[in-house]
Amino acid sequence: MTEYRNRVLDSPMYSFKSFKFINIRDLIPRIVELLPDKKGPRYGPASFVKDCIAGVIVGIVALPLSMAFSIAAGGTPAQGLYTAITAGFCVSLLGGSKFQIGGPTGAFVIIIFGVMRDHGPAGLITATILAGIMLVVMGLTGLGRFIKFIPYPVTTGFTTGIGVLIFSQQVKDFFGLKIAASSPAFFEKWVEYILHFPTLHPLTFAIGAGTMLVIIFIRRFFPYIPGAAAGVAVATVLCHFLHLPVETVGSKFGGIPASLPIPSFPALSWRVLGAVFPSAFSIALLAAIESLLSAVVSDGMTGDRHNANTELAAQGLGNIVSGIFGGIPATGAIARTATNIKAGAVSPVAGIMHVVTLVVFVLFLSPVASAIPLAGLSAVLMIVSWDMSNLSRFIRLIRRSPKSDTWVLLTTFLLTIIVDLTFAVEVGVVLAVFLFLKRMIEVTNIQLENDELITELAFGDIGKNTASEIGALARQDIEIYEINGPFFFGVADMLQNTLLRVTKTPKALVLRMREVPVIDSTGITALESFLIQCRRRKLRLIICEIRKEPRATLEKSGFIEDLGRENIVDTVEEAVDLADPQPPAV
Repeated sequence: MTEYRNRVLDSPMYSFKSFKFINIRDLIPRIVELLPDKKGPRYGPASFVKDCIAGVIVGIVALPLSMAFSIAAGGTPAQGLYTAITAGFCVSLLGGSKFQIGGPTGAFVIIIFGVMRDHGPAGLITATILAGIMLVVMGLTGLGRFIKFIPYPVTTGFTTGIGVLIFSQQVKDFFGLKIAASSPAFFEKWVEYILHFPTLHPLTFAIGAGTMLVIIFIRRFFPYIPGAAAGVAVATVLCHFLHLPVETVGSKFGGIPASLPIPSFPALSWRVLGAVFPSAFSIALLAAIESLLSAVVSDGMTGDRHNANTELAAQGLGNIVSGIFGGIPATGAIARTATNIKAGAVSPVAGIMHVVTLVVFVLFLSPVASAIPLAGLSAVLMIVSWDMSNLSRFIRLIRRSPKSDTWVLLTTFLLTIIVDLTFAVEVGVVLAVFLFLKRMIEVTNIQLENDELITELAFGDIGKNTASEIGALARQDIEIYEINGPFFFGVADMLQNTLLRVTKTPKALVLRMREVPVIDSTGITALESFLIQCRRRKLRLIICEIRKEPRATLEKSGFIEDLGRENIVDTVEEAVDLADPQPPAV
């Protein structure tokens, strides 16, 4: 276990050198793989037909979902479609996954609603573009590999919270309650629902419940048919031909313009940027998590391997373009990506054809959207919220996880529904850091083997033969400390505490650093302080078996020059001989 941990921690992903801009050539989109090579064409008519069929199917699925998510977020149906078109095109054309489908998703509904409420449409566009820039930076700096390490309790907490909030938002339209403007606060909203429940519109409720039953029935017995699209289609046909008096997209929003939007840039100011920055950060983080999770699911279904950094850069560009065209935030959509794969897609061309399908709808079939009942879209979102919340997984984590994980899960969940998603995401990230530090420090202990022989600073498991190895080499009045694990700010003070436990003044102290893969600035400062204390007590400090990267870090900081290069040796045997050149008395 120790060997595995050290191998992982010594890998490039944990290296300080990882935080640099990656080579632009490493951000080549997957669609480039379709270009002919020396052996001839790599993409033929048969593959194109498969991609066209898959694209049309995904486009049909994306149609109601894009409008529903936008309406739930406080936007218009057109904004959802424009987002699916612009962002979806960028993700498929420039992304690092062959099968990823981009567009509006449920993860953003609550945060978009809050931004629209507090800063208006212009603030949302600014936040969307700013989040896109953050995602591009994540891709260019290679941070895509780190997003996946956000703890599961954090992501589960706010994902379940989002599901609960989306469900809560849809109650009004699902039941047709007569509420002029519902409260944004979760508990106050439910109080209003209870008080206004006598205003329930039976026909609206029947349409919503019927749509939900159709979706559940199709998913249960005909899983190859898009349930959401079928349910909305049935509800739309019934409302149109029976002239049912229920609220529709057309009656509330005036339908969808039969044209694509003209690009425009928002009027930026430092005040607006500062106001929407926290929300933009939450959008970027959520987009990164969901898009990479979707890409991982895609890889598991196909055996493919996505490029995380290319995918993040493409998601960022997609959000920038979406904002310029008046859309809302977008990310990789797991359900639509899975549908794309199941429909037989073989390349990113399927994602582009899904965009073409949506464009055709907007230009030629937009009047159809006017007849879609809002209760039907609410039923779709309630199903989506149930899928997102995954209550069985949530309850299982509470029952089986360590207490620290459970507290993180519940804290993130409660903050999501009680305060807001932006605050919950920020607190969740901070909790993730503290949870990591807590785990790292919990496995750190100081074990005193022998007052005059060895004190081990143990980070993880120490090899069974460590004491006997050093015991055979040790001389009188020499103490040997072994630092095992990354020497970072969470454990740096242990070195000072260990020195205080030395009861007798030895001739020299040896720091064995063979198991230290990295050292940060706090660790360097601890070593400098440790050196000063050793000199005050007239102890010679010797370091042995230091790895290449920590040595380079200490060299750059000037610590090795201060210590003296003669006090850096390769083996513990050399350290002992250097500390006490005379052989022990017989």
